[in-house]
Amino acid sequence: MMAATREILLEARGLCAWYGAAQILYDVELTVGRGEVVALMGRNGAGKSTTLKALIGMLAKRRGTVTFMGHDISRSEPHQAARLGLGYVPEDRRIFTDLTVMENLLVGQQAARHWADGSAAPLWTCQRLFKLFPNLGEMPNRMGGSMSGGEQQMLTVARTLMGNPYVVLLDEPSEGVAPLIVEQMAQMILALKAQGVAILLSEQNLHFAELVADRAYVLEKGQMRFTGTMAELAADDEVRRAHLSL
Repeated sequence: MMAATREILLEARGLCAWYGAAQILYDVELTVGRGEVVALMGRNGAGKSTTLKALIGMLAKRRGTVTFMGHDISRSEPHQAARLGLGYVPEDRRIFTDLTVMENLLVGQQAARHWADGSAAPLWTCQRLFKLFPNLGEMPNRMGGSMSGGEQQMLTVARTLMGNPYVVLLDEPSEGVAPLIVEQMAQMILALKAQGVAILLSEQNLHFAELVADRAYVLEKGQMRFTGTMAELAADDEVRRAHLSL
């Protein structure tokens, strides 16, 4: 099902971003629909992580329009976007290392949400997340600092879900973690999608993206070079060679 037939939850138009004087993004345009997984792909340095940071409001210098759930968040702070239901899972995890797994989860807890039509949005509890992430369920009292990198990645995702987000910005979930964790991440993304949660996924791993994503955008030097379905990207050898191959 294409995005045009879905309820659009997140939309960016003419999104530009800078680090200091250096412009990183050039008029990026994208949409993410309800229950849709969209892969934002490109090589290292293409601007994928910067796009996610610009959407959530982490960059001081950005221009363009970002609309989320009918709200203009173009000039919002990250905490304001999070309160509206925009989740963000950074690549560098940022868990609280001196808190337990359970304490980390409770830090992210927010109230239940509803979709625009009044129906209940997914409600996440610690126990429900422990079913989704069995590894975490086995270590509720473990300190964050004593967890493996993959376990910390799971905890970061779980803590974000405790905010009951409508959309999750997920930065490089398969980067630097064991194959088993990657497989669990894929299962988690598909489980979220089945419940109507939308995910914008920054990813270099084409195989991983093909497992979970409906559509893809390909970035190169901060500019969109491809927009289409995952099947169209997989079939386009020229785009993959030009913008994804190492």
